[in-house]
Amino acid sequence: MKIFSWNVNGIRAVHKKGLFVPFIKTHTPDIVCLQETKAQQGQAEIDMPEYVEYWNSAEKKGYSGTALFSKKKPLAVIYGIPDVIAGKYGLKADEYGDPRTEGRVITAEFDEMYIVTVYTPNAKDDLTRIPLRHEHWDPAFLAFMKYLEKKKPVVFCGDLNVAHTPDDLARPKENEGLKGFTHEERQGFQNFIDAGFVDTFRMFHTGNGFYTWWSHFAQSRARNVGWRIDYILVSQSLRSKVVRADIHPEVFGSDHCPVSVEIAL
Repeated sequence: MKIFSWNVNGIRAVHKKGLFVPFIKTHTPDIVCLQETKAQQGQAEIDMPEYVEYWNSAEKKGYSGTALFSKKKPLAVIYGIPDVIAGKYGLKADEYGDPRTEGRVITAEFDEMYIVTVYTPNAKDDLTRIPLRHEHWDPAFLAFMKYLEKKKPVVFCGDLNVAHTPDDLARPKENEGLKGFTHEERQGFQNFIDAGFVDTFRMFHTGNGFYTWWSHFAQSRARNVGWRIDYILVSQSLRSKVVRADIHPEVFGSDHCPVSVEIAL
């Protein structure tokens, strides 16, 4: 099974540039997980009849949102974090909105595993969404993944809006304590690892220089001054079945590039 994940930063813009369908045809993924779609289903008018589509769009137009395309129809699909889990961790609206209505999660159940696309809330430049992230979102999402894992293995992927270690961004010293590289956000990611989930890219690649997001400023992408904030994590039970994991900086159209994993079934 070949799974790709990509924060497209507006699927309509990527598709209008003529970049989305060629990307799919080149890589022929079995499943495509998208984040920050900024669209309702049908707005992009993507012609890919070999895939079934699932969209979780934000109530606010042109904002956030996720989508999942699959060659095989899932057994079931869950939108968002279930209320019973969200409520347990006090996940609710803050001054920027309600992450429960921002289309941030889609879960597809297949025979062998669950596959989840997630777009984690940004901490904001002034860090005002750190309490939401650290105290509510990250614990609730982890609890949801562990809940799913009781039934079958889990693959979750997407823009987690954090660089886990100093190797995951080009300039760690300059960004220490800033959005995307705070102690709280990094601890939130570490909690996934401590719970047994595996960062698939780090199974095959060590060191720095591997990034998935670049600022639009100062030719950051051309100079590869970036951050690795897009991930694919799997349950420990799937670790031995992960054949490869890659980052695809050659794919343009967004300020993020896709990431992928291949799993032997």
